[in-house]
Amino acid sequence: MTAYVFPPPPQPSLAVAGDSARFPIRRIFCVGRNYAAHAREMGRDPDREPPFFFMKPADVALDTPTQIPYPPDTGNLHYEIELVVAIGKGGTDIPLDEARDHVWGYGVGIDLTRRDLQLAARDAGRPWSWGKSFDRSAPIAPLRPAADVGHPASGRIWLAVNGTVKQDQDIADLIWSVPEIISIISRSIELRPGDLIMTGTPAGVGPIVAGDNVTGGVEGVGEIEVTIT
Repeated sequence: MTAYVFPPPPQPSLAVAGDSARFPIRRIFCVGRNYAAHAREMGRDPDREPPFFFMKPADVALDTPTQIPYPPDTGNLHYEIELVVAIGKGGTDIPLDEARDHVWGYGVGIDLTRRDLQLAARDAGRPWSWGKSFDRSAPIAPLRPAADVGHPASGRIWLAVNGTVKQDQDIADLIWSVPEIISIISRSIELRPGDLIMTGTPAGVGPIVAGDNVTGGVEGVGEIEVTIT
């Protein structure tokens, strides 16, 4: 039996819709600027940029619906609605036509972003971690198995703040599709069961403040609700 100098932290996990068993989280990969209109609103040209990735710690994910305190060290907290892919079978150099075989299920998540810190880091050529990887920065609705929802390649993705729709697009507009993302990641890093992939956000990102109620969803996958306190 392994001895530790203090008790190890609990295994991060997410709820599964209609099941008492939970999905254990290993890592969270995030795809940057994966909708053309969002890339342009962030001042980039999507037609000339290959996909790029950043990561969030596993323990920043949390079940929804939930209340999240407005985070410290920012005056510009932004929402970003995303389709989440849950990996159930690991692999390296995964061929494009086999990528879906590695998916356990799908969910709806919000990539909360301290935009002021992210942009300051970007402009200085520094990592984004302080703007993206803070506590409670990845609320995710209960995951749904692919056996139940299939492998969605189209469908509405949307987010509203206090009932007013801010983001509204179709996941068919992803620059890099889910199979492509899985294949590309697996060329550089071995994907393993428990990995999550947040696939990018549509245009319309913007600020939220304490008291705001944020709702959203992906057609055929689920809906999410978060209140900022």
